[in-house]
Amino acid sequence: MSNNSLLPILVVEDSAEDFLALGRAFRKYALQNPVLRCADGDQALEYLQGYGKHPAWPKTLPAIVLLDLNMPGTDGRMVLDIVKHDPHLHNIPVIMFSTSSSSRDVNDCYRLGANSYLTKPISYSELEEKIRLTIDYWLGVSELPVLHS
Repeated sequence: MSNNSLLPILVVEDSAEDFLALGRAFRKYALQNPVLRCADGDQALEYLQGYGKHPAWPKTLPAIVLLDLNMPGTDGRMVLDIVKHDPHLHNIPVIMFSTSSSSRDVNDCYRLGANSYLTKPISYSELEEKIRLTIDYWLGVSELPVLHS
């Protein structure tokens, strides 16, 4: 495991049902990292841009961000753009996780700096496999940057 193996995983997901399914998949593969949920883009930015300042949030930045694309209000594109232009946050791997497989959405996200783009599968078994591969790659195989405030 990389040096970020116990840092939080931030999941930005407006659907409680999707977040519960992700949580089950993370637990199945014995993910040791704390999993944090932000229900919208504004909440995600509040944590990421103000980490360590609010008692409800961890004092560390996440190892990775799993970011839903289409959310009400501040959507995933806006969050991605802000994160990738912030000198304190731009090195955090951001993995887009969306029901959209539109080439326009995929291209837009990579243009904005996404590190990966995953399409949400329909079946739970496919979701489990995508989560297993994501955990293995991003938290096991990849060498992630050391983040400094």
